Amino acid sequence: MKTRYTYGGDEHVYVEMDEEMSLEAFFKSLSMSNAVREADIPGVTEICPANASFQVRYNPDVTPPEEMLSRIKDLEHMADKAEKRMTTRIIEVPVYYQDPWTHETLMRFRERHQDPSGSDLDYAARINGYDSVEAFIEAHHSQPWFVSMVGFVSGLPFLYQLVERDRQIQVPKYLRPRTDTPKQTVGYGGSFSCIYSVRGAGGYQMFGITPMTIYDPRQHVSYLSDFMVFFKPGDIVKWNPIDRAEYDRILAAVEANTWAPRIAEVEFDLDEFNKDMVGYNAKLMEALNDA
Repeated sequence: MKTRYTYGGDEHVYVEMDEEMSLEAFFKSLSMSNAVREADIPGVTEICPANASFQVRYNPDVTPPEEMLSRIKDLEHMADKAEKRMTTRIIEVPVYYQDPWTHETLMRFRERHQDPSGSDLDYAARINGYDSVEAFIEAHHSQPWFVSMVGFVSGLPFLYQLVERDRQIQVPKYLRPRTDTPKQTVGYGGSFSCIYSVRGAGGYQMFGITPMTIYDPRQHVSYLSDFMVFFKPGDIVKWNPIDRAEYDRILAAVEANTWAPRIAEVEFDLDEFNKDMVGYNAKLMEALNDA
């Protein structure tokens, strides 16, 4: 992989490890962004990691752009020594697939969709070669997902499916973005799943909704009392399909501060994962079941 460096306006340096997302690129980006943080370069005010890249914000009056770019480049050797394992957590996230709220929304915006005749799930199942929506939903939740970045909208996680590349679900975004998306919608665009942390515009296909609050700027939700954003890069997610009754129960418990997601601490080893993805995923999910 060839690293690409560019300026992002007057106060940013953008570092792209690869043009496409892979776990290898993620770990190299994470390693190099950590190296920049530890180097404590004068003028650096923020480091923002992404799927296979990161961006550094700095004060050009403290360190000039050419010097900043040079000092970041000098740390590229750290990416080649990237640690391919990390201590992280696997989290069970309940999802009410085919819920009435995202369905009502997607029907309001069918003229902006590739296939106005059906639902987002109908379309996603068909173009990915599944015989039914139920089979597609099974494929979506049966294996875990890796949070490769958090952002774009505050608290929104991008999730990368932990399966072989030829098995990864791929769905294009809407032809034209919607002006409305329910809060906590589980969406899909390209090869990434996401959870909309707030209500607002969006272009991802809508598959369902979670009762789990993932962003709380007031920090009233019990499991967000330490930090308003729940997810962080490196988290692993296991979707758990639920029905309307379970959705209502969890939502009421979240609002009453009597519910928290099921979480287990795990070691993720990229080399071991690549040797046997299905077997490794089973061990990850077993750790969650034992939590």
